[in-house]
Amino acid sequence: MIGLDKNRPDGAWIENLRARFPCEREIDRILSRKLARRGGSPFAPVTLEQLVDGVDALLRAENVADYRIDNARWLSGGASKLQMAFELEWQRPGVGYERTAMVLRMEPAESIVETSRLREFQLIKAMEGVVPVPPVFWCDPEGRYLPYPALIYGFAPGVPRPSQAVAGVSGLGTVLPRELREHLAPQFVDLLARIHRHDFSRDALDAFETPAVGTTQCAEWGVNWWERVWTEDCEEDVPMMHLATAWMRRNLPVLDHASLVHSDYRTGNFLYTEHDNRITALLDWELGRIGDRHQDIAWTTSRAFASLAEDGTTMLVCGLLPEQEFYEQYEKASGFSVNPRTLHWYKVYNAYSIATLILGTGYRIARNGKTHQDILVAWLIGIGGMIVDEMRTLIEEGH
Repeated sequence: MIGLDKNRPDGAWIENLRARFPCEREIDRILSRKLARRGGSPFAPVTLEQLVDGVDALLRAENVADYRIDNARWLSGGASKLQMAFELEWQRPGVGYERTAMVLRMEPAESIVETSRLREFQLIKAMEGVVPVPPVFWCDPEGRYLPYPALIYGFAPGVPRPSQAVAGVSGLGTVLPRELREHLAPQFVDLLARIHRHDFSRDALDAFETPAVGTTQCAEWGVNWWERVWTEDCEEDVPMMHLATAWMRRNLPVLDHASLVHSDYRTGNFLYTEHDNRITALLDWELGRIGDRHQDIAWTTSRAFASLAEDGTTMLVCGLLPEQEFYEQYEKASGFSVNPRTLHWYKVYNAYSIATLILGTGYRIARNGKTHQDILVAWLIGIGGMIVDEMRTLIEEGH
């Protein structure tokens, strides 16, 4: 559109995007909110004192009585969000007076991935007792009490990798010793199967919508979501992105079973305790949805998260086990089959979403100074071409 300023989008353009790319109501709300606020102030550093004051206001609004917030400190990890660790002395319902280690997880002015804290809160809550997750306590979905939307969850024990392990940014390329792999791999597969088998019909998930089984609605919602983000955020035209969406829309897979989908299930997003090698928490549920299990399987088996075994030739899924073994164990644990064509489609879909975040959103938020990690997201733009080339290869393989 001639004369369009994506850094200060007007209401008419936002409404046009909403009409062109229909998706779930909460996703639409989050993306529309992002654009409506884009012309505002850039990210301003917040202090621990401000966050403690915000937590205090939220707890008072939630009618939490007789509490004290202690030992507030910045927490690394969760790269797209701001995180503060603290301890809460309080009268915990059904438990009594205790001291609980907690984490505040909050958005910056704009994140490299714009997601709903309410959806994240509801999904983790639904997973309690199904798979190991941190307990979630409170949510401030509109940033009414804190500077930006946030949630508060319990501090989970464990580490994402052994201290001597080699790993890149966000757990990429993690190399795990054989003995540890033998303990973690069966748990890793079983927990993914549990997520996908879970009957979510009675869970409080009103921030989600369930796509119709036997239709392509799930895939359409997904393509609309990410093509809208690309349209909102990209600065330069990338013809391969147009080709990819055209290919995806021509080859939309039919949903055979609606499952809860984590959307970022991999090494680096779980914790385990080193004394017994037991997975204690699955993290980073912010992109979760009700959808197609193949989205998770395609993500988990991505070459980006793989590493080589000791023989120097065998590629290990998330550094844990060979790909064929992963599929076999998953099918046995879940009772679901893996459809190669649907799996391949979601590999293209996942590559498209990553390219969108790196080349589109990463550029936009760094340019506008909307994030606390502008240097990191600007650096990530450099690998965008590799992701687009990977997407091209996948599309060629799909013909």
